[in-house]
Amino acid sequence: MSSLRSHKNSHSGQRPYKCEECDKCFTNASKLSCHKNIHTGKKLYKCEECDKSFSHASNLRRHQNIHTGEKPYRCEECGRTFPRHSTLKTHYTIHTGKKPYSCEECGRSFLRPSTLKIHSIIHTGQKPYRCKECGRSFTMRSSLKTHYKIHTGEKPYSCEA
Repeated sequence: MSSLRSHKNSHSGQRPYKCEECDKCFTNASKLSCHKNIHTGKKLYKCEECDKSFSHASNLRRHQNIHTGEKPYRCEECGRTFPRHSTLKTHYTIHTGKKPYSCEECGRSFLRPSTLKIHSIIHTGQKPYRCKECGRSFTMRSSLKTHYKIHTGEKPYSCEA
C-alpha cells in the first residue's frame, strides 16, 4: 500500500488491516505490525534511564518525559503544563465543562473514553477481574486490587482518632 493511500485511510476512516488476535483494525500494515507486539509480549523499546520496556517506540518517547520533566503542552486558560497533548485536551475540558463521551445505555457523560469504557461494563454485567486466591470477580480492576488486600493482610488505612 502506498504512503498516500495509507494517509488517505487516516482521513476516510478506512482501516483495512485487521489484527487476527483481537479484531482491532488499522490504517496501514506497519501500525498493525507494531500492534501485534502487544499480543506477543515483545517489548523492543527499552528506556535507558530505568530499564522499563515498551512495545511501541511512541510509548517509550512519551515515557521519557518522566525522566526529563519536559511538559511542552500549556493550557491557555490556567498556564498548567502537560507532558502529552492528549492530557492537555482532557484537562481543558475542566475549563469548558464538556464531557464528550456519553453512555448509550444510561446517558451518563465522561471526560475520557477510557472512563466510559470502564463504566460500560456495569451495563453488561461482566466481571472480568477475578481474584486468584478466592475466585471472586469484580467489574473494575481497582476493586480487585482493594479486595486482594484481604488476602495479603495489608492494612493501608489507619484511624487517626
